[in-house]
Amino acid sequence: MNTREPILHTVPIDDLRPTQMTVGYREVKQKREEWRDRSDKHASEYLGRHMVPAVLGPKDRYYLVDHHHLTMALCEEKQKDVLVTVIATLTSLSRASFWTYMDNRAWCHPYDAEGKRRDFDAIPRRVADLVDDPYRSLAGELRRAGGFAKDTTPFSEFLWADFLRSRVRPKLIADRFTSALERAMKLARSSEANYLPGWCGPDLD
Repeated sequence: MNTREPILHTVPIDDLRPTQMTVGYREVKQKREEWRDRSDKHASEYLGRHMVPAVLGPKDRYYLVDHHHLTMALCEEKQKDVLVTVIATLTSLSRASFWTYMDNRAWCHPYDAEGKRRDFDAIPRRVADLVDDPYRSLAGELRRAGGFAKDTTPFSEFLWADFLRSRVRPKLIADRFTSALERAMKLARSSEANYLPGWCGPDLD
C-alpha cells in the first residue's frame, strides 16, 4: 500500500492567519531560544521537522490549526517563511460558513486572555498580534514538568489553563513563577483535575 506524502508549501509567516487569540509568551520565548541554539546550516532541517498544519480558507488564505507558539517564535526571530502542510481545502465556503466549520472541527479557539469566548472577528489576522495568556504559559510548563501527559485533545493546554485560572493567583504567576508552578502541580495531582486530558492521577504519597 502506498503512503501518501504530504503536499508542502513554503508560505510567508505574515500571510498565515491564526485560529486562536492567545499564546503563552513564556513558551514562545523557549522556542525562540531553541531556534537560536540550532546552527545556521541546520535551519532547513529544523523547519522540515516542524511543518505547520493549516487549512486553506476563503480567498486562498492559510489558517494555522497548530504550532502557533513556534510560528510566533520564528516570526520574532525574523524568519520569513515556514513549511505548511494543508490538511483541508475550504476555499469554496463563505467566511461565516468557514468559521462555523472550523469551530465544529475544534480547529479554532476563539477565547481571550481571560478565558472568555469572543466573536471570530476578534481573532487576530497576524501571528505577530497574538496576545499573552500567562495561564497558558503556566499550563505549558506544568506539562513539561510532568503535571499532565501530552494529549491529542485539541487545545488541551488551554483546558488546563482554564482549570488553573480560578485556582492560581495571577500575581503569583507574575512575581513568583516557580511557586505558581508548584501550586499548579499540586492541583494537577488532585481529583479536581480528573476530567482534564492527560490527567496522571492523584499523588498518593
